[in-house]
Amino acid sequence: MREAKVLFKNEEAGILTQHDDGSFSFRYHDDWLANNSKQSISLTLPKSEKEFHSKYLFPFFYNMLPEGSNKQVVCKLNRIDWDDHFGLLMSTAKNDSIGAVRVIKIEH
Repeated sequence: MREAKVLFKNEEAGILTQHDDGSFSFRYHDDWLANNSKQSISLTLPKSEKEFHSKYLFPFFYNMLPEGSNKQVVCKLNRIDWDDHFGLLMSTAKNDSIGAVRVIKIEH
């Protein structure tokens, strides 16, 4: 299992988890849900107390991944398997992402 903090405008909004079977889940933090001034990170992941589940990386996060030659360079430099979407997300979305969302791996 691998986990990452999901930050919205540099504030931790929730946790993205890749489970051992390769599936994913996302859950907002309770304090994020309780604060009405905090918005959802995506239209496809609305603020909700329920945990979101997917067999694949959620499209919102998948669309943050590099493509083509950029993906090839990132995978080679970081020794990441081409199909390791979570690993790729961890190496690219922690500092340099488009928009207000960043994803930072949680080290256990």
